[in-house]
Amino acid sequence: MSRWRTTEAATRAVVVGVALAMLSVCEVLLRSADLAGGFAALLLLGLASTLPLAFVLGTGRLARTCAALALSAACVLSLVPFGGLTVGGVVAQLVCVYVLGRAGATRLGGLLVLPYVAIALGSHEELTRIVAVLVATLASAAAATGIAHHVRSRAQAHSATEQAFADTLLEHAARGERARIARELHDVVAHHISMIAVQAETARLTTPGLPTEGATRLLAIGDTARTALTEMRRLLGVLREDAHTGVQRRPQPGLGQLIDLVDESRDAAGSRTRLIVSGPIAPLDPGIEVTAYRIVQEALTNARRHAPGAAVDVELRYGDGDLALRVRDNGPGSIADLAALSGHGLLGMRERAATVGGTLRTGPAPGGGFLVEARLPVKSEETEAEALP
Repeated sequence: MSRWRTTEAATRAVVVGVALAMLSVCEVLLRSADLAGGFAALLLLGLASTLPLAFVLGTGRLARTCAALALSAACVLSLVPFGGLTVGGVVAQLVCVYVLGRAGATRLGGLLVLPYVAIALGSHEELTRIVAVLVATLASAAAATGIAHHVRSRAQAHSATEQAFADTLLEHAARGERARIARELHDVVAHHISMIAVQAETARLTTPGLPTEGATRLLAIGDTARTALTEMRRLLGVLREDAHTGVQRRPQPGLGQLIDLVDESRDAAGSRTRLIVSGPIAPLDPGIEVTAYRIVQEALTNARRHAPGAAVDVELRYGDGDLALRVRDNGPGSIADLAALSGHGLLGMRERAATVGGTLRTGPAPGGGFLVEARLPVKSEETEAEALP
């Protein structure tokens, strides 16, 4: 496909050059009666001022430069000694400087205009001077148009490159955040599955008078739990190796560590940070607690980064069926800050909330500042225990 396009472009360049050459030859033949002499020289100059355009349009940089210099020299020679610059030659000169400007050869394009300016200033022939002024003006406009197209094309290419880089960076950050979420969920779910296996085995061995069928079922429950744990570790265990080194083994954080997180944020930012808790406090599922902790952690980090010195309120409300989180700062909440916040941090918080079936809303807070609000559907461990037969 690329070779076919190159051949097609070369063919078009040759067709344009030959067409302008035929136009110049026809013009010289029509004006032969008015030419006092030098008919053959003008005919050759007419060809020399048009045919090189095929090389300007369809070849590499060095050949384009040589062809442009040859074409311009033929045009100048046709104008000054003979006064017979053809229309085809003028068109070829204009196309030449436009192509050079669009290709980025701005100095060469400007250099080719200078001879016409010199002729317009130094020629004693009125017709020659008029033609030189006309060609210099049109050539300058053509060169400026080509340069403008070149600048626009480079700006578009640069913008496309930046957008592709930003998309790649965002995708990489999202992939890393998903891996971190999966690791944390793996820790939580693995604990519960392990407890299922342990409790099933304990019940089988310690329950007096357990029927054989009951023991068989408890043994099957334990085996199934261990099999599920093995398969989950096989699928998700590789996520623990994405950091390669320095992986720290520690319990997953929960809502019990929010006080330490708020104190740490207050010390780091040097501003007022409050934790407000309302509703009946109850132990929640570890996955919900990890999600809530990470959302608050990211929101505090964003507040320190984009609203330094602003006071931050972290509100935690325990409800009957959900856990409400509100992190609000009293910073300026400018448009620039909102655009900066629309990157990886908010994406990670939304994915964490969606992982547990919750929702997250972000934006300017009423009265100023920035607000992060999340609702996570929860069922406390006590409620689950009461629901068991």
